[in-house]
Amino acid sequence: MKLSILGRIIVYLAIYFGLRFFGGEIGYKILYPINLLVTFLHEFGHALGAIITGGSVMEINVSQSGAGFTRTRGGNLPIILMGGYLGSALFGNLLFLIGAKSPKLSNPVLGILGAIMIFTAIYWYNSMFTSGFLIIFSLFLFLIVVKTTWASEVLMFLGLASIIYIIQDFNVGPSSDLNKYAEEMVILPMQAWMYIWLGVVLILCYYNLQLVFKGEFDHLEGES
Repeated sequence: MKLSILGRIIVYLAIYFGLRFFGGEIGYKILYPINLLVTFLHEFGHALGAIITGGSVMEINVSQSGAGFTRTRGGNLPIILMGGYLGSALFGNLLFLIGAKSPKLSNPVLGILGAIMIFTAIYWYNSMFTSGFLIIFSLFLFLIVVKTTWASEVLMFLGLASIIYIIQDFNVGPSSDLNKYAEEMVILPMQAWMYIWLGVVLILCYYNLQLVFKGEFDHLEGES
């Protein structure tokens, strides 16, 4: 019997939190590539912010520690800085939404994500580790697309895990970006911007969940 969207979410939450808090070393190793994926989405958000504001991207780094950086030239610095945290949240929500509601789009989206990772590994090369991770992860995504019917489930899990990681890490992950952003936008201190960014992410998640669950409970209303 196929699980409802709510049932799938509960299962994936149980898997994620089980691995993170009770999985020990094995759980850490399983989630490690997903943590690196979140870092990549963050850095790609910076890159996209530079490109859409007329700048260019020189290199993208995803380090073994889970940190990363993006070196850009030109563009609008506040948008580039916001693009990391808010962009990765947007990408995570999109992956989750497509996996939950659009099975026909799941394979193409996984393929596009893999292609973006390979493009980054080659065109915005920074290190062997960064490129190696991006290429291996993209090959895993292509394998899911070609050899399985799991694309929707993989998208949902990756998106959900990314969203949780971003929210949990709100006061740590974007700290360097927030410092620079506060220097550019001096009307508010860094702590204020931190909670504004978190608020934007939570609002985005709220509306995304509304889209995910739209129509899910109509049959229950009809029976009442």
